[in-house]
Amino acid sequence: MPPKKEKEPTITPGMEYELMRQATRREKKVGETTRVTMLSWDEAEG
Repeated sequence: MPPKKEKEPTITPGMEYELMRQATRREKKVGETTRVTMLSWDEAEG
């Protein structure tokens, strides 16, 4: 069987594009919060 590196078999090109768009929108809203949360977790662990 030929290697499948170009596309995910479970995701259609249209869905993949839509998911990427949604992720970009979320990063704009949640990006800062996520970054702060990660820092808080690191501080709690240490």
